Amino acid sequence: MTGEPPLSISLVADLHTLAVELFNIELVGINGRTAKKVLFTLALVAIVYSIRWLALRTVRAATETRPDRAGFWSRQGIQLTAFAVIVIGVVSIWVGPGTDITTGLGLISAGLAFALQKLITAFAGYFVILRGDTFNVGDRITLGGVRGDVIRLGFVKTTIMEMGQPPSVAESDPAVWVNARQYTGRLVTVSNGKIFDEPVFNYTRDFPYLWEEIVLPITYKSDRNEVERILIAAAEQHAAPEVKPSAEALVQMRVRYALRSTDLEPKVYVRITDNWLELALRFVVPARGVRDIKDVMNRDILDGLDAAGIGIASATYEIVGFPGVDLRSNGNADARPADRPDGPVLDA
Repeated sequence: MTGEPPLSISLVADLHTLAVELFNIELVGINGRTAKKVLFTLALVAIVYSIRWLALRTVRAATETRPDRAGFWSRQGIQLTAFAVIVIGVVSIWVGPGTDITTGLGLISAGLAFALQKLITAFAGYFVILRGDTFNVGDRITLGGVRGDVIRLGFVKTTIMEMGQPPSVAESDPAVWVNARQYTGRLVTVSNGKIFDEPVFNYTRDFPYLWEEIVLPITYKSDRNEVERILIAAAEQHAAPEVKPSAEALVQMRVRYALRSTDLEPKVYVRITDNWLELALRFVVPARGVRDIKDVMNRDILDGLDAAGIGIASATYEIVGFPGVDLRSNGNADARPADRPDGPVLDA
């Protein structure tokens, strides 16, 4: 046998210390000094919470008839003060000269890191946003599912003036009632930590232009060449002025990124469907003011279609034929009018 200590569990108690020993190792030890600290801690918490309860009740009574921001911030101040007093009091009770607080500080740090991990991530996201040129105040972005203009960039959160979306994507989450990229009036705050979890869509950072489309369905009998001419004319009048500045911005983008050259001139694409012929006009517009440009273009296109006598195709059903129906009585079953086409016969 080796000199290992025998298995032993003992309870040691005297007037000053209560301890449990396992393998000659003291697991729990409470002496008179520790007991006093526990009692002082409990008394401090009880007193502070009693004062906090009285103070909150007084504030609620004073602001019950006229709730306002003053009452809200008064309650917040009371709660924060109570929390600070408890923290300072507990530290003062348990930490004194010669106290080894390394282990305690390590546990507290680990607990805070776990509890505040989202706050720490958001704070780190702030520096990534600035250092990585992800976006800045004034940019139009989509972050955390929120679309709009950045109006404030804080250490832990970003404030966005929300905008709507075109009808094709208006049902996406969160739902909006404005069917265009225009303000809804809602201010939305998003955690900066979202940049680590979701993609950030920036409409204006390096290339403040968008490729937009107007899709027009026409029948196969319509003059598609005339329709294409009408579409191109509307784009050249209202969207063509943006071609030159967008080309200059594209050149700057190609300096920074591995981006291929692309066509910026208005162009019409044709797609064949089983119902109609679909003409899609593709053109470049600034990231802001898209709805105004498309509005005047749509009006010009409608005027051009009316002048050319061309209608817009829609999902309709055309009855091309219907069999004849002959009604006769049973007493004259063999009679059939000579001028009636063959068809089902319904006996009366």
